[in-house]
Amino acid sequence: MSTPRTLRPGPVVCVGETMAALAPDPLGPLDDADLLRVDIAGAESNVALYLADHGIPARWVSAVGDDPFGRRVRARIAAGGVDVAGVRTDPARPTGLLLKDPGADGTRVHYHRAGSAASALAPDVLDDPALTGAALVHLSGITPALSPGCHALVERALRPDRPWPVSFDVNHRPALWTGRSAADVLRPLADRADIVLVGLDEAQALWGERITDARSVRELLPGPSVLVVKDGSHAATAFTGIDAHTVPALTVRVAEPVGAGDAFAAGFLSGLLRDLPVERALRLGHLTAASALRVAADHGPLPDPALVASLLEADEKTWRAATIG
Repeated sequence: MSTPRTLRPGPVVCVGETMAALAPDPLGPLDDADLLRVDIAGAESNVALYLADHGIPARWVSAVGDDPFGRRVRARIAAGGVDVAGVRTDPARPTGLLLKDPGADGTRVHYHRAGSAASALAPDVLDDPALTGAALVHLSGITPALSPGCHALVERALRPDRPWPVSFDVNHRPALWTGRSAADVLRPLADRADIVLVGLDEAQALWGERITDARSVRELLPGPSVLVVKDGSHAATAFTGIDAHTVPALTVRVAEPVGAGDAFAAGFLSGLLRDLPVERALRLGHLTAASALRVAADHGPLPDPALVASLLEADEKTWRAATIG
């Protein structure tokens, strides 16, 4: 198990691709859509935006194309209170694009990101002044899937002599790993991070029958100082060393689940950065996830601050009975 690195004061630096996103308006199957709503979508920038909502200084480091989508992405993230000074503009490559296709069995996502500006990121991005004084660097398993250069970037960020702690959301996207083994790449990367978040379902999809519960994920990933295993709408368990802390999920009226994992990550990290007890950090993760679940976009408004404060302090019975509408 890794030796915990201190979460010192400073910004959280989130590194990864953000794309323009098109979704049917109103929500429905893409085949039947007459109008598409333009939004943005990116796991790491979602985390940065929710961190900013919680009052945590956040920076997003990436690259966009010199095009209208790139300008829209940068402006939207900056408007959310995130520092975008470390975002590069690539005149030769486009901003990535995704299309959401909602259906009865969930939302499918169609990517148009091959050759995008962010896919050309390389380890030198970690030398950007935006990483100076970082309290934490946040990465996801999406980035190493984008290109060899992006994979090398993540490998360098996780080097043993790194100057900052790293949080890593496994964020398995099967569509990005065609012809390659995501399981063989993501396991060693995750095991070298300080803080790791992974869904139980994605751990099972990646690592098979050996994964039966949260404890079996911990046995597979003993390295992180903190490991969070999310079990969908049931609960989330955080392992700190060998100790396990489990907090049931809230009841939420769901509009669309996309983005909830990123919101949970931001809430949980905000709790750790505020020195909250682990159980309360998990609660803050659930409360922040509710913000994404209640809207069709990846990023939604946080619940009322008074409600958040009340539920963070609530007894177990009150917590379990709470519903976020």
